[in-house]
Amino acid sequence: MKKIGLVGGTGPESTLMYYKELNSRIDKITDGKQMPEIVIESLDFRKAWDYVSSGKYDLLKDYLSEKVRCLKKAGAEVISLTAVTMHIVFDGLVNNTGVSLISIPQAVCKEVKNRGYKKILLLGTIFTMEQDYMKDDFRDAGIEVYIPDENDRTLVAKRIFEELELGIVKESTLKEFQSIIDKMQDQYGIEAVVLGCTELPLLLNSENCSVPCLDSVEIHINDLIQEAL
Repeated sequence: MKKIGLVGGTGPESTLMYYKELNSRIDKITDGKQMPEIVIESLDFRKAWDYVSSGKYDLLKDYLSEKVRCLKKAGAEVISLTAVTMHIVFDGLVNNTGVSLISIPQAVCKEVKNRGYKKILLLGTIFTMEQDYMKDDFRDAGIEVYIPDENDRTLVAKRIFEELELGIVKESTLKEFQSIIDKMQDQYGIEAVVLGCTELPLLLNSENCSVPCLDSVEIHINDLIQEAL
């Protein structure tokens, strides 16, 4: 089995999910015969977020490149980011390091196509919702991508940053998100919700939403496991 390398810390909660799920799933897949070797480079979330929010993408790319090179040096053969927002510099990061990273947007797009959805709602950080790095693969595949209106985008981003990134899950926040999803279904006929932030599965799932939820963490982990085994 190939050694897995994760650029973690963005935020800590999603990094924990990746670590736990990779171990438990591979243990189950191999009938208890193997568990993965995993190397984690946990970066300073506040530093990385400052680079993103201030548009210092070259500094972000260099910072992430440093972490990817550390993982490569540690023997990792399957390497990925553990946050959708960090994919804002994905292409530059791949070019900078020469490492073929396993992409979250590409993995999720493949799953959406496999399920036959044509209209999806994208939820995530303000950058993921408003910029194109998560949308391009969907659009290239002929899938319509919808995002909430400006007020709802601000609310979603605020709840992610101030609550979910810190592992805080509130019933009141769930109701707010459910209301947004219901409104988008009524207005645009969305068929599914893409949880385009790796902390969103802490709050949302297909059982508590009116449409299916596509968990970007679960989908991405499936691709990592396929590549590692």
